[in-house]
Amino acid sequence: MKNMKQFKKSLTITAILLVLFSCKENSEPIEITPDHFHTAIDKVVDVMIHDIFSPPVASRVFVYPNIAAYEILAQNDSSYYSLENQIKHFGAIPSPDRSKSINYPLAAIIAHIDLSKQLIFSETKIENHRDSLYNIWEATNPIEFKASKDYGLKVASYISGWMNKDNYAQTRTMSKFSVDSEDEGRWQPTPPSYMDGLEPHWNKIRSFVIDSAAQFKPVPPPKFSMNKNSDFYKELVEVYEISKEITKKGDNSEEIAIAQFWDCNPYVSVTRGHLMFAVKKITPGAHWIGITKIAAKNDKADFNRTVFAYTKTSIAIADAFISCWDEKYRSNLVRPETLINTYFDDEWKPILQTPPFPEYTSGHSVVSGAASIVLTSIFGDNFSFADDTEIPFGLPIRNYKSFKHAADEAAISRMYGGIHYRAAVEVGVGQGRKIGELVTDKLTMVKK
Repeated sequence: MKNMKQFKKSLTITAILLVLFSCKENSEPIEITPDHFHTAIDKVVDVMIHDIFSPPVASRVFVYPNIAAYEILAQNDSSYYSLENQIKHFGAIPSPDRSKSINYPLAAIIAHIDLSKQLIFSETKIENHRDSLYNIWEATNPIEFKASKDYGLKVASYISGWMNKDNYAQTRTMSKFSVDSEDEGRWQPTPPSYMDGLEPHWNKIRSFVIDSAAQFKPVPPPKFSMNKNSDFYKELVEVYEISKEITKKGDNSEEIAIAQFWDCNPYVSVTRGHLMFAVKKITPGAHWIGITKIAAKNDKADFNRTVFAYTKTSIAIADAFISCWDEKYRSNLVRPETLINTYFDDEWKPILQTPPFPEYTSGHSVVSGAASIVLTSIFGDNFSFADDTEIPFGLPIRNYKSFKHAADEAAISRMYGGIHYRAAVEVGVGQGRKIGELVTDKLTMVKK
């Protein structure tokens, strides 16, 4: 009996030593690098392409996970300020338990992944990526992983509650856009799909930094008129003449190359006989998120600075879409394709496929203007870079001297593509820059 007790005691001590030894062997810190965050963003972009998110909705998918990640990092890095009370109706996230071994970059990644999964349709694609990472992290340091996971998911839950009060769900049940076919100056659905007007109620989404969707309401577009002496008619003819001129150049046309590079239409309909299918691409916002990745890598930004760059840029992009869509459905202006087919050439097609929403102002111009100002504030003016964002879609790298240079080219690409008039791109990029300047001036994120 005595020997049996001693044996059991010996087994208990051995088990304890094994557990302690195991913990010691698996106690190395979990290393999180900027590439972990870049990959998390890339996974979301891949899913958004697959799920065919519209440009405004895609901006929402980016911004909330980025804010969650940034806020977690700001809890443990005194060089960054929290966004609490700096953006609309956003309070303090849950405080971390300082007695726990929380790895803050790890918690930030976990929160980002969890919120991203909530915002897309193909959840399995995100879950597979998450689970593969969880297995690695848990095997590396189970205690640190659990503490970080618990905190990351706690913050994600808080951000989710705030996110779900931004009026998005309500806009899903609002009426479709009503087309006025009697007024030829008003927007009409365009070929080949003749889709309904996209996101007509996006101006009702809660903004982040701008005080309302109409804060940067642009000047009205030139008044619709088919009088040959009117400003509107001259802009319409300009689109038609540019299209004919650059088409003659064929493969040597730099303008066509620019138009195609900045197309960023997530749903291009292709008709072959009786078959119609979609060619999927990134959105304008996703293109600028890709540029953010390029800039952060070129800058050799550490993890926290990388997340900061993505977060500030995605906030500007989100507000840019709210502002732009407010004007689109206010002015409700007809697209060039509709009028050119009616008055000049019924077989004419724009170089780019006309997207399904009103013309003024140009969405890509507004978003590009906003993103370029924020990125300049982070990485500096004259920050040259090679933009390889479109390589997955068969397009070559283009080089830019600065973010503003890229934004100007993105804006004019819409005229080259035949989908916008001059006023929409010039006023649009200016509208976007005002939003970018507000985001830069109003948000205090980095201690100088």
